[in-house]
Amino acid sequence: MPTQSFTLDDLRRVLLEAAGADESVDLDGDILDTDFEELSYESLAILETCGRIEREYGISLDDDVVTEAKTPRALLGLVNTQLAGLPAAA
Repeated sequence: MPTQSFTLDDLRRVLLEAAGADESVDLDGDILDTDFEELSYESLAILETCGRIEREYGISLDDDVVTEAKTPRALLGLVNTQLAGLPAAA
């Protein structure tokens, strides 16, 4: 069974579906280490994004851990950890 992974392109798509995008933000740029707040996504938008990820990928993301993921890189790490079946780091 191939291992499924969640990519930056997947995250961009889900962010746009869940919360849209501020016209002044370029999600196609180098955003891996940019805070979600700088990308105009507040915590509610990230929780909605995570809910969509959970439904689409059949995983469960702990809200407390998700709120600590301040950048796309951190969120990608959490999602891919769950997809790999590994315990999430607190």
